[in-house]
Amino acid sequence: MSALKRRLDSSLTAQAVLAFLMALAITAPFSRPDEHPASWLLRSALYTAVGVAVMVVQRRRIGRATGADPRRLADLDRKIRHREVPSDPEERAVMRRLVAEHLRRMERGDRWLPYSLGLMGLIAVGVLVLGAVTGSLSLPVFCAVLMIGMCCWILWMRRRSLDRCRHMQAALREQDERVS
Repeated sequence: MSALKRRLDSSLTAQAVLAFLMALAITAPFSRPDEHPASWLLRSALYTAVGVAVMVVQRRRIGRATGADPRRLADLDRKIRHREVPSDPEERAVMRRLVAEHLRRMERGDRWLPYSLGLMGLIAVGVLVLGAVTGSLSLPVFCAVLMIGMCCWILWMRRRSLDRCRHMQAALREQDERVS
């Protein structure tokens, strides 16, 4: 399992394959019964291509900001998750820039977070209202619960990421004070 997690963490191809399979699993049940399965594959491939393009752009932007290649960034992100402070001064400098970039991006996203969560809540309520009007509540309730669960997951992951980055920032500062 550890090897699979490491492979998914560092390989864009493995992430793309997993995203394609997930998109296919989500697209297929919500397709019309008379629709050809090739359309599922095409839509899943389109969704995967858009997702991979966004990931590539983000990786390049973070790579330019920190001065590191994608493999090294994946390793440094793993160290942030495991709270491992690098011993090499050059690697600590890259880690410091990476943590600063992560914190800057999350703080910049603070301004839009209430609006995006509010929109997701509004969509959940809208789906419930449409379900009540049409008389079928099973799928709308499932979608609303899924949307609310996604909002909670976003908040939880954001708080966890902020805690990890702030911990690493403090640990790097402490390590630099010990060295000097």
